[in-house]
Amino acid sequence: MIRHDPEILALFRRYCAPGRRYLKLGGAVLRMSREEYEPFVHALAADAKAVSDAELTLLFQGSWRERRTAAWLAAISRRDQFRECLGALLLESEVCCAGVAYCVALASFGTARDADLLAAYLDRYLRRPDLAYDQPTAMGALAYTDSVLDDDRAGRLLHEGGLWRQWFRDAPHMRGDGGISAYVGGIRLACALVAECADA
Repeated sequence: MIRHDPEILALFRRYCAPGRRYLKLGGAVLRMSREEYEPFVHALAADAKAVSDAELTLLFQGSWRERRTAAWLAAISRRDQFRECLGALLLESEVCCAGVAYCVALASFGTARDADLLAAYLDRYLRRPDLAYDQPTAMGALAYTDSVLDDDRAGRLLHEGGLWRQWFRDAPHMRGDGGISAYVGGIRLACALVAECADA
C-alpha cells in the first residue's frame, strides 16, 4: 500500500525533487552533457551516503518517484539488505515507472539471490503478454547478472519455446527479433553509473 504523509513528502523534497532527479534516474542521466552529468553524479553519490536505512524504508513506501529514487540510492550505497524489499516490490509491480530502478539495483548487487529474484519476476510476468511492464529490463538484468556470475539462469527463458520467446511473440506492444542485447547493454550502462557514484 502506498503511503502519502508529511514524512514521506519531506523525504521526497530532500532526495527526489532537487533538479527533478527522479525523472533523470535511468536513461536520461546517460544522455546528459558532461557539464550536467558531473554535478548530478556528485550530488547523487552524496545523497546515497547521507540517506539512512530508515529514510530508505519510508521512501520505498511512497509513490513511484520515491521508490525509483530509493532503489538508486540503495544500489549506489550498496545496501543489499534491501534486496528482498526490492524483489518484492518488483514482483508486486504496484506502481509504474519504478521497476527499471529495482532491476538496476538487483543487477548492481549481482548475487545469485538477486538473479533468483529477477527470475521469479520473469516467471510470473512473461506469462502475461497483455502486460507491458518491465519484462525486457528484467530479462536484460538477469542476463547481465548471469554474465557477472558466469551462470545461465536466463537460458531456460531464452531458448526457442522458452517464456521470453513466447512473451515477445505474443505481446502486441513488442517489435523486433526478440534479441536482448539492447536490454543487457542498458543494464550494463546503469550498473557502471552505480559503480561510478559508489566510488565518488
